[in-house]
Amino acid sequence: MANLKNIKTRINSIISTQKITRAMKMVASAKVKKFENKVKASRPFTYELEKMFYRLLHSVSEIEAKETTFKEPLNNYPVLLEEKPIKNVGLLIITSNKGLSGAFNANLVRYTLKTIREYKENGIGCELFIIGQKGYNVLKRQAEEYGFKITKTYLTFSESPTSSQARLAAADMARSFVNGDIQSMEIITTRFRNMMSYSVEKWDILPLDEIDYDYIKEDSCDMEIEPNASSVLSELVPLFITSIIFQAMLESSASELASRMTAMSAACNNADEMIKKLTIDYNKARQAMITQELTEITSGSASVNK
Repeated sequence: MANLKNIKTRINSIISTQKITRAMKMVASAKVKKFENKVKASRPFTYELEKMFYRLLHSVSEIEAKETTFKEPLNNYPVLLEEKPIKNVGLLIITSNKGLSGAFNANLVRYTLKTIREYKENGIGCELFIIGQKGYNVLKRQAEEYGFKITKTYLTFSESPTSSQARLAAADMARSFVNGDIQSMEIITTRFRNMMSYSVEKWDILPLDEIDYDYIKEDSCDMEIEPNASSVLSELVPLFITSIIFQAMLESSASELASRMTAMSAACNNADEMIKKLTIDYNKARQAMITQELTEITSGSASVNK
């Protein structure tokens, strides 16, 4: 009887867990479509902004801002666009605050540590700006071993990214760039492919790669800049950096929800299989118990009749 009770307890426990995983799957399924639409809607804007930015740089003969005072480091485009020898790289790592999303956070952390190791082999240090509690929990334990510094963390960002959150991260990275603490700004995030897949990628922000003029030749008309190039660049550079970070955050959120939906679906299927197996074990044990009781009754009856 004790064995039957244990099996029944396990079945009930799995059923209770399955209710939770099924509910999480339904929530993720409802949200991922909304985030997929956001990602697809924002990609054209980010792409066109990048083209416009490169066209502007192509039109400006020389980047300079003599005797100009900038409101904040993010507006200091002469320093941000200046190419320097890279000694330290600023990496913005975008992970999640919640778990139960399959290998989503593990893949990001693994890719981050691989990138840090490659930079270290080339004599380049890394400073990390981490979005998400899950990434921070793992990476803080690896900082001493891999020799990187966690400069800033963003553990209270909401599940739904906003442009103000992206600008906050951009401002912190720009401050480190202008102060000379880092000479490169990069993002490690996930690119949303579809409901079933995503890829972990590293996006370069600064310094700018050599401009591919074939990329902008279709819009190669001369640009008239008003009131002047300095005023436009001081506003466009922050928008350029912020939009890339915001796009990366949207891609990451959509990928996280897709990964959670897939993981919870697999958990529900596994629960069904376990319940079926345990139900068979329960029926077998119950049948064996009944058979044993019948055997004992028969044996007792035979002894009485002798």
